[in-house]
Amino acid sequence: MQSKAIFFDIDGTLVSFHTHEIVPSARDAIAALRKKGHKVFIATGRPLHLIKGLGDTRFDGYITFNGSYCLTADGEEIYCDAIPREALHALCRHEKESGPYAYSFMGLDRVTVNRVDDCVVDVARMLDLPVPIVTDMEQVADHERIIQVDLYVDEAHEAPLMQQMPGCFSNRWSPLFTDVNRTGNSKHRGIDIIAAHYGIDLRDTIAFGDGGNDISMLRHAGLGIAMGNAGEAVKQSAGYITDDVDNDGVIKALRHFGLL
Repeated sequence: MQSKAIFFDIDGTLVSFHTHEIVPSARDAIAALRKKGHKVFIATGRPLHLIKGLGDTRFDGYITFNGSYCLTADGEEIYCDAIPREALHALCRHEKESGPYAYSFMGLDRVTVNRVDDCVVDVARMLDLPVPIVTDMEQVADHERIIQVDLYVDEAHEAPLMQQMPGCFSNRWSPLFTDVNRTGNSKHRGIDIIAAHYGIDLRDTIAFGDGGNDISMLRHAGLGIAMGNAGEAVKQSAGYITDDVDNDGVIKALRHFGLL
């Protein structure tokens, strides 16, 4: 069989929302794929320093920040598209004048937040992550490379905030918050960047996902596979629907297509 490049979302795809750990069958499947000569990659909205729950599972590279930052397993930076400082400062000013609402700046080494409210706490709990540190966000905007912004607002309040950040777009996969990245970045773009770096034909790519920020890569990959726990829009974007993350959906799909 022609070697494949297989891209996995984390939360709800490899990692259970109940245990916050990789499903054992998915862990075993990834090891078996690599042994057979396939390449496996993470495709996540998280930064590398907040990827957790995967144990000692090994990958060949990472698409992080929804495609805005791509790197090899050895940490070599392949691609980075940070949010412009003027957009960060515009958001800071808007919140002070029209807020209050919570937002976070996500950098390569840390996540900072302007305030901690119930939504910020709920998101951290849902993802099994620490609550971000409250910091002077103007200082962060001036001195750190920020790859992604998270807005802790519902969809109804999202549009006026996005108007403060021209050249950026919203990538919502939860009713609690939305990821904001530079326009043009996505997990789908990340697949193209990784494929070009490793000399992989797009026809030989497979993507697994369950959230709204996975839709573009499920449509773009040679084969898009939606988890059974995915929303309806995600399922409609996939070429195949497998079982839930907690019911061994990853390994079932790989066996269905003869990869294991």
